Amino acid sequence: MSTPQSPEDEELSRSTHPALDPSVTNVPVTPGISLAGRSAYIEPEDVREESEAVQNSERELRDGPQWNANSYFASKPGELGEDERAGSPSELARGARSGEELLRRLTSLSNMLPINKASAPIPINSKEKPLAAMAAEGIRIPASDRERLNRQLERDHGGRVVPVWLPDEYEEESDTIIIKDQSRWRKYADRELYPLFHYKQNEPADGRAGRKWWADYYKMNKLFADRILEIYKPGDIVLIHDYYLLLLPSLLRQRIPHVYIGFFLHIPFPSSEFYRCLSRRKEVLEGVLGANMIGFQSYSYSRHFSSCCTRILSFDSSSAGVDAYGAHIAVDVFPIGINAAATQHAAFKDPAVADKITGIRELYAGKKIIVGRDRLDSVRGVYQKLQAFELFLEKYPAWRENVVLIQITSPATQYTESDEDDIKFVNKIADLVAKINGTYGSLSFTPIQHFPQYLSREEYFALLRVADIGLITTVRDGMNTSSLEYVICQKDNCGPLILSEFSGTAGSLGKAIHVNPWDLGGVADALDRALTMPDDERQEMEATLYKHVVTNNVQAWTNNYMRRLLTNLSSFDQSAATPALDRTKLLLQYRQAKRRLFMFDYDGTLTPIVKDPQAAIPSDRVIRTLKTLAADPSNAVWIISGRDQAFLDEWMGHINSLGLSAEHGCFIRPPGATEWENLAEKSDMSWQTDVLNTFQYYTERTQGSFIERKKVALTWHYRRADPEYGAFQARECQKRLEETVARRYDVEVMTGKANLEVRPRFVNKGEIAKRLVNEYANDLQFVLCLGDDFTDEDMFRALRNCKLSDDYIFSVTVGASSKQTLASWHLLEPGDVLSIISLLNGNTDAGNVGAFSIVEGHVPDTR
Repeated sequence: MSTPQSPEDEELSRSTHPALDPSVTNVPVTPGISLAGRSAYIEPEDVREESEAVQNSERELRDGPQWNANSYFASKPGELGEDERAGSPSELARGARSGEELLRRLTSLSNMLPINKASAPIPINSKEKPLAAMAAEGIRIPASDRERLNRQLERDHGGRVVPVWLPDEYEEESDTIIIKDQSRWRKYADRELYPLFHYKQNEPADGRAGRKWWADYYKMNKLFADRILEIYKPGDIVLIHDYYLLLLPSLLRQRIPHVYIGFFLHIPFPSSEFYRCLSRRKEVLEGVLGANMIGFQSYSYSRHFSSCCTRILSFDSSSAGVDAYGAHIAVDVFPIGINAAATQHAAFKDPAVADKITGIRELYAGKKIIVGRDRLDSVRGVYQKLQAFELFLEKYPAWRENVVLIQITSPATQYTESDEDDIKFVNKIADLVAKINGTYGSLSFTPIQHFPQYLSREEYFALLRVADIGLITTVRDGMNTSSLEYVICQKDNCGPLILSEFSGTAGSLGKAIHVNPWDLGGVADALDRALTMPDDERQEMEATLYKHVVTNNVQAWTNNYMRRLLTNLSSFDQSAATPALDRTKLLLQYRQAKRRLFMFDYDGTLTPIVKDPQAAIPSDRVIRTLKTLAADPSNAVWIISGRDQAFLDEWMGHINSLGLSAEHGCFIRPPGATEWENLAEKSDMSWQTDVLNTFQYYTERTQGSFIERKKVALTWHYRRADPEYGAFQARECQKRLEETVARRYDVEVMTGKANLEVRPRFVNKGEIAKRLVNEYANDLQFVLCLGDDFTDEDMFRALRNCKLSDDYIFSVTVGASSKQTLASWHLLEPGDVLSIISLLNGNTDAGNVGAFSIVEGHVPDTR
């Protein structure tokens, strides 16, 4: 049954594009249950009778503190008391007779209404205690207030909106959280990620502040994950947005391996050459790759992301996605839209907007109006815009005193008064405005009207409607909604849109006039072209852009994204995905365990794979890390390798507290022992002659290959051979061995990394792992097993079948390969293995700061 339309909605549907019809657009975004138990989608016919419980609940909400999600614009007249609001900028501007007087009036207003730059723009009551003083004492929020907010959010938004609390302190006895500095949670995203993703690089620093920012960023993402897990139900789809939550997909995947996750990045993603400058580059990519599908605003951003995954993490990637952790992660492009119906209704149906338009037209009568609205941030291209406008006035003198540029620059969310660079940039803008106005202005006219402030909703839409040109010169941008809102507001006026080619919406708005903001002459020429454009061309441009914006609105974006996500979930099997190792869980279990067992492969796990196996000697860091780990009497540390006894004795034998196993379990040397035990001494070894002959045959025909003869196993290496030809010869050799030797003897042919190995079937790493677990069974509460190739799967299989609790076992495959594995966790490279061992030893490197801070409750001072 369709919902009846209001008279205003009926008028809107008749006069506008069919995609704006309220029957299409009036769909609740978030389904849920209201306080009265009704569906969020259906409004009952009779709502006069409410239960007493609901009435009491709503009365309590009215009495308590209120929350307003629509805080992007300044408050409307009447929403605040007379002592709290002196008047809107437009009210003060109405009687101004010159640009100078207008600027003076608005400056006086901004002095009366200070802005809280760390959050949404809000007028501040001068009678209240300053925010700095409140922050020092902390805001105490008891459980009753938190619950009241939960109910208010659910009541006001037609669905379940769940807050995530980010407390600085917590009083367990009274169940009270204390909030002091909420800006700390945003610092890593605002000061590290946002600049770099917009191709801005910070000055070198000592790293101490960055470690704290990263720890807070990690903790914030974990708090979001914890909150989601409290309400998650199997089959739910989790949609994650933007750069503040880049780690959340992986944190959720670690806790719920089969969860369905979609991620969308609203800002640009830089090229690999620039992204590589980020100190936490691996951790950020690993975090995002926990999603099933990753969406971007434009194709270039998706291409950069896939390239980074290949160049930095060594994952295979293409334009369709990334193969990582045993699964395919789809990567796609979804240019976002706006709520076109709501925007048009706000811009054309509010009488206050019409009043503002009248005031603006009176103030700038006879002038062409160019409108720019940006955040005061160097990536928004405000400075380039002003430079181009200056050149425009120089090149086209006929437009002087006939064109006015109204530039609104709202304070950037990343801006703080302590940032000297930001202060310099603000002063630079002010100086350039003064210079241009001094050169091309007069006593009766000022060419640039610059207002560094927020606008009310009515003022904003009035400016967009009255403009003759919309000018956006961002030098790097993701989702630029101002361009889309401008198109909606210009449906009658048909003012051309000049749009930077570096904007994320440039690819979608192909009919707009595209410019390179660094080409000042090109922007100046575009301004002249737009001002002199014939009416029929302007109307054609607006019609095309308008149709695109209203058709590709936020509802269409949501449908597109969800349809593609569901298609990918059904097309690609995600059940075999292996999440990145949860270092927080690892450290917590390590601290709690009475007895611990470690089993490490050698090549590709503790040391990188090299072409010459004899060159893979352990580094000093490997030796020191293993010594420290094995020195703890609660730890039993074993190296279980395919290497022979001689190699392990030479490089690891001097660590008496280390257990050694050679040739994939054929020989063992327990901790403290000096002699090796041969587990295969009673087996028939006559098969070696046949295998040796076969290996010799292929060695003679494969340049660069060689044979390694161990006491029990035989290995044929082709690391030095041509990769393609070596792999081909290995397949042929394996086929011959399986058809001959493997049928006559109880042996198996194993494929490794650029090698083939033949060994007795009854001896493998899995048998050693099973033996060690049984040997240390008493009080064993922690098992960490790491390996990188096919032979290590035997260990992972043995651990899956043992009787220990799953919470005690951490089986980890190492390497960038997206192979299917029996391991439960994934690490990318040997450096990560040493990093987590160091974490367990108490030495925290930068990559472990987040996990350490969660467990210990503080950030280490070391860098």
